[in-house]
Amino acid sequence: MLPDADELPEVLLDLAVPHEDINELVRLRRELTQNTDAARLLEECVGELVKDIGEHGHWDRLTALLLARLPEAPPEIGGYFPVYVFAAALPYTRAYHRERGIPADVSRRTLADLGRNVAVHRRRYGEPGLPFPQWLVPHFRGELYQLGRLQFERARLGERTAQALTAAGLDADPGTPSLNLHIPDYSGPLTPAACDRSLDLARAFFARHFPEEHHEVATCHSWLLDPQLKKYLSADSNIVRFQDRFRLLREDTEPADTEPVQFVFGHPDQPADSLPRRTSVERAVGDHLRAGGHWYLGHGWFPLQQPPV
Repeated sequence: MLPDADELPEVLLDLAVPHEDINELVRLRRELTQNTDAARLLEECVGELVKDIGEHGHWDRLTALLLARLPEAPPEIGGYFPVYVFAAALPYTRAYHRERGIPADVSRRTLADLGRNVAVHRRRYGEPGLPFPQWLVPHFRGELYQLGRLQFERARLGERTAQALTAAGLDADPGTPSLNLHIPDYSGPLTPAACDRSLDLARAFFARHFPEEHHEVATCHSWLLDPQLKKYLSADSNIVRFQDRFRLLREDTEPADTEPVQFVFGHPDQPADSLPRRTSVERAVGDHLRAGGHWYLGHGWFPLQQPPV
């Protein structure tokens, strides 16, 4: 059930929703609850989101559902509709966290990613809302947790990844539990010490709260793992040292130029000629594109139960 108008501001603050969005979300709550079709849509989306909470394998289905049904929300609510879905799902998520014994501070910092995504969207597009709700699905289903600088998503190896790990000498079948690393924005430098601390926290956290899954491998899929960055950045840079933790899974052949542009500069569609050169990362991303190059998603792994060399 959606929090009432008096409770909603406190719930939104707990979810780190930016202050400038809260009054509008409270005002639009009345539009949502008084619209029978919209209220039914909210109930249906929440029901699907929390069904079989904690289980793997629902990301694609729920992403398709939320994106497909977003246009059904009243136009005046628009991109804010997913915020109401996640706010209404919050009691189910917290109940699952309590069932698993998740510490309150981990729960709070994990779910605060809702507000971070609202802020990131405003930074990139200059408008309010959360029109890309798919990235919050794992958070509210108990599949992803923020532990220090990094986020860790409970995942299972796909067929291609399992084949690559088997070729590297590991006993890895498709469906084997693993942890997928995410690097959230607005969270400070990606220093080796911060990453080491996150990994130590993750090893202890998942062994305690999900002991049946036995996560042996960490994976990551990010533009930060594009090996071309080593041509531009020093060997002791945070990004290069982050890359050095991983062993190559595979190489992409499809360019993903908008990935570094949106994360480094804010908006994915900025022309290469307009990109500033204030930092080493800005110079790397922009100069490579201006020279006619492309950026690609990198895919890497390392054994989680021993510190990577």
